[in-house]
Amino acid sequence: MSLAIIFSRARYGLAAPLVTVEVHLSNGLPAFQLVGLPETSVKEARDRVRSALLNSGFQFPDRRITVNLAPADLPKEGGRFDLAIALGIIVASGQLPEKCTDPFEFCGELALSGEIRPILGEIPLAIACRDAGRAAILPMTNAQQAQLIPDAAVHGATHLLQVHSFLLAQQALPAIPSLPDKPPGNPLDLADVKGQPQAKRVLELAAAGEHNLLLFGPPGTGKSMLAQRLPGILPPLTESEALATAAIYSIAGIARDQQDWQQRPFRSPHHTASAVALVGGGSVPRPGEISLAHHGVLFLDEVTEFPRKVLDVLREPLETGTIHVSRAARQAEFPAQFQLVAALNPSPTGHHEDGRANHGEILRYLNRLSGPFLERIELQIEVPLLPAGSLSSQQAEESSQQVQQRVLAARQLQLARQGKANARLLGRELNRYCPLSSSDATFLENTLQKFKLSARTYHKLLKVSRTIADLQQSPQIERPHLLEALSYRALDRLIQYLRQ
Repeated sequence: MSLAIIFSRARYGLAAPLVTVEVHLSNGLPAFQLVGLPETSVKEARDRVRSALLNSGFQFPDRRITVNLAPADLPKEGGRFDLAIALGIIVASGQLPEKCTDPFEFCGELALSGEIRPILGEIPLAIACRDAGRAAILPMTNAQQAQLIPDAAVHGATHLLQVHSFLLAQQALPAIPSLPDKPPGNPLDLADVKGQPQAKRVLELAAAGEHNLLLFGPPGTGKSMLAQRLPGILPPLTESEALATAAIYSIAGIARDQQDWQQRPFRSPHHTASAVALVGGGSVPRPGEISLAHHGVLFLDEVTEFPRKVLDVLREPLETGTIHVSRAARQAEFPAQFQLVAALNPSPTGHHEDGRANHGEILRYLNRLSGPFLERIELQIEVPLLPAGSLSSQQAEESSQQVQQRVLAARQLQLARQGKANARLLGRELNRYCPLSSSDATFLENTLQKFKLSARTYHKLLKVSRTIADLQQSPQIERPHLLEALSYRALDRLIQYLRQ
């Protein structure tokens, strides 16, 4: 038969759309024509496939070869279609029965020797194959990652000849090795942080309600240590969350081991990172740091050193949990439901009370953070210098595991009551799940008027108060919960003091 149809998958954001590889052999002068909106890297498949077939002992037909990658309006990039094109030529030239390839989809880049090299995006691809009812044949490295997807039929191969023998039922493909385990190490534990009981309390609140957090204080007070220990007290990833996170890392080309699948991501970009590095982009859109932190923590240390324009691009994803990247030829939407933890020194000299900078200089420094950006951070806490004797104290501190048990109990309350964390509640849901008595509502509104805070801050305070009540297993928000939530607006109070 001079026509073969092979199934493969493209990479388009977090999606893996089906690509039908049609190979036709016809009479005429020998030629190899590739159509279907291929980019340069795809067009180069002509030379890779020809050499791989010849070096693997297959006959390369001395005819006119036309390869169509359908649909024609979907951009194709990379070497991921090499394996499918090679098998299409083998089938069209009669070296393999067509029915052998029907239950499978193929993706992989071919070396000139016929070896199969890894591609990007194996997790979305394997999920799409599972949903379509077909098995995926992938490079062995990609199959290692994809084998953890529930109910997905995944095979791994290292050479074109292995795939050919498998399709002819002559030889089984090699077993996929399990992902390597990390050597046992010392996880970051909250017990390592000396003192700072109020900061630890706020860290627990942030974990329980999925709230954003800002830590400020002099250098060396433990701000970074606290932020790095937040993932250790967060609830474990659910299966759906783990798959969503793994899919993002897959298209970014970042390998994850067996333990990483169950751990929440922790991303800490340097303050020289650009806006594109944070939100994603490029001519072929790729996920940025906020998407790599999906269902995890994004830690911005020395946040005032980030350019203001870079920080302001976070405002929309902090509200919506997604980021839409648009370029001239491509658009993609990536999930970005992350917890923001920011740390800063409250003065260009390190501390606002050291006498080395006046109020005007400190205000100019803090004004690098825009008002709308700060409004999206529910918890603001000052981390003070430790009192004398704290570092040498032998008093045992609470471990991350102990704190996590309380966090899990509060989070289970939220899931049973509303199906989501408190930080994700929307307007009408706040009225339903965070009701206040008339006196408490009046008190909160008067307080907002006094400090000139916005309606968004009002909603943030309600969510934090609801989390405080959940940690105390209280069915209703009471006045003490509101007062504690208001106490966690330390930067707002500092800015007001400096303006006097």
